[in-house]
Amino acid sequence: MPTSITQDIDRLDQAVAGKPIYQTRSRILNLKSAFAEKKLCDGLTFSAGTACLYQCSFCYVESMMARSTDVLRILLDAKRPFSQVGIRRRDALATLKKELLTAKGKPRFKEDTRTIYGSPLVDVAATVELANETVQLIKLMLEHTQWTIRLLSKGTLLTTTVAKQLPAAAKNRVIYGFSTGTVDNKLSAAFEIGTAKPSKRIEALHRLQNEGYRTYGMACPSLPQRNYNEFAESIVNALRLDKCEHIWAEVLNVRGESLARTSQYLRNANYDFEATQLEQVATNGAAWEEYARNTFLAYKRYVPAQKLRFLQYVQPQHLQWWKEQEPFGAVLLGSAANTPRQADAAV
Repeated sequence: MPTSITQDIDRLDQAVAGKPIYQTRSRILNLKSAFAEKKLCDGLTFSAGTACLYQCSFCYVESMMARSTDVLRILLDAKRPFSQVGIRRRDALATLKKELLTAKGKPRFKEDTRTIYGSPLVDVAATVELANETVQLIKLMLEHTQWTIRLLSKGTLLTTTVAKQLPAAAKNRVIYGFSTGTVDNKLSAAFEIGTAKPSKRIEALHRLQNEGYRTYGMACPSLPQRNYNEFAESIVNALRLDKCEHIWAEVLNVRGESLARTSQYLRNANYDFEATQLEQVATNGAAWEEYARNTFLAYKRYVPAQKLRFLQYVQPQHLQWWKEQEPFGAVLLGSAANTPRQADAAV
């Protein structure tokens, strides 16, 4: 039975992947998400949770939710860091239905043909229970909107559970993607805890592609590489470029303790070269910029501009160079991206 720690927070009598599970009362839809800037959606996102059941060292969600009163109360009760709790949203289906309909039961978004992205906060299919919940959420959106629905996961249940339960009519309205910043199973296991192996994610992607589902690639985040061209080629070949509508790519973001945590995870798994390279770019702005440019240029070599969406948070002194890459698939993010062009500093 749930145990309430405040009026709006329950601690459930269960643990998943060693994490205590909490429920909060919160919205499912975000109608003005910044994820539109990443071209993953048209400003619409949905999420049925706040803290994921996976544990990835580079996760940015903690830095986004650090000021949430509910999250702070949960962490105080759990006596654990954010990465070691799971947070779901109470009555997700009923909440979403209320958000989709007016007080008179009429669809608010019936003729709306935008794209919605799920999920910016948690994996939509980390467990069978969550995958089944995602199916029901999608069915509500299919019924009451004309939205295209973009899904992302680090597991395989998008293929074996979600796609198989959706009606045939949904095939053209749902786009499936699997986050694959590396194709190396052992390397992934060092800093993506609890996720499916990259090889299994790629198998799940191929199965959807073979069965005619819409798919896209999410090649991020990626570490500094010994050989950037070989790395990008291996990723693009694994994703099967011809069967992906687009391929997103990105280097690691500087968010909270994510870089230091990722470096430590790598060292713990005896990936000393990778840890050292990451530490070097983390403390040297010129090295970081070189890492980002080398990663972009490698993808630019293998992915046509119309398919590539390389996400880059730009610094003012590098804005001009990145502006010149926009026709080739660079997607500029951050406050500097909206400022007047400036002279590019030497890398």
